[in-house]
Amino acid sequence: MKLLAALAVLLMSAFACAQGPKSCDELKGEIAKKLEAKGVKSYALEIVAKDKEAEGTVVGTCEAGTKKIVYRQTAAQAQPAPAKKSS
Repeated sequence: MKLLAALAVLLMSAFACAQGPKSCDELKGEIAKKLEAKGVKSYALEIVAKDKEAEGTVVGTCEAGTKKIVYRQTAAQAQPAPAKKSS
């Protein structure tokens, strides 16, 4: 029984490794979908090199840890206020 359980664990980890690391664009898309599902509107996701400084919060790594995805809020597009009538 223990042998069967150990074999199952080894097979599952072998399949996970065979898939390889996710591409940055694929991961960025998945993160964007999650943000939009939570109602986040004004944001930017940027893919940068692991060692590069970037403004924002690191929300993921990709391409075997050589790059990171940085999230930052952006200003919502402001609509012009209606002109006040002068009396």
